Amino acid sequence: MQEFFQLPVFGVFISIIAFAGGRQIRQKFDYVLLNPVLLAILFIISFLLIFNIDFEDYNRGGKFISFFLGPSVVALGVFFYEKYEEVKQNLKVFLLSVAVGGISGIVTVIIFLMLLKVPGFIIESLAAKSVTTPIAIEITKLAGGIPEITAGIVIAVGIFGNAFGPFILKKLGVKSKIAIGTALGTAAHGIGTARAFEESKLAGVYSGLAMCVNGIITALLTPYLLALFLGNFT
Repeated sequence: MQEFFQLPVFGVFISIIAFAGGRQIRQKFDYVLLNPVLLAILFIISFLLIFNIDFEDYNRGGKFISFFLGPSVVALGVFFYEKYEEVKQNLKVFLLSVAVGGISGIVTVIIFLMLLKVPGFIIESLAAKSVTTPIAIEITKLAGGIPEITAGIVIAVGIFGNAFGPFILKKLGVKSKIAIGTALGTAAHGIGTARAFEESKLAGVYSGLAMCVNGIITALLTPYLLALFLGNFT
């Protein structure tokens, strides 16, 4: 059995089964915290611990699923093409909103962690929390943080946005599908975008585009903002 756990097919198989099971549970109970991604993570971690399986053994196959994060983001361009004329009408406001949201997301987490006197490497690891995992990890490597911390927090942020984002926005009086999609994509990256598509295709298009634009903004500005704050205020 241990030999099977070391095969790449094991990581792929258990990841698909865990996510499919998470979706079934969510559809049956429809409770906000029963997010399929969160349930899949908990199931995989529990399985690895119970059967004493090394993460590296699981990741031989798990990394193949991670690879498809990039192509899945590119695939969102199909929906963008379908809604291009509609997006073009709101492009200036959209870009301004994503820029303000993306920059404020970086600055607020840096300031908040500095006020808590958190070590610098933690700040460097969390500054890029709101962009999709591959981009966030590369930013963290460039900034000198710890990618493993970044990956965990990015997933947690996405799950929180997926579970509570639409609820919070609607409680604040935000009803526009465009605004909801833009907010979810900017703050909660790919997992938030999946939730935006549940709202409507238009919300999903804006969310996917916001995720891409915020990824560019965050990648360009995070190292400079970290240098500015950590260099001048520590």
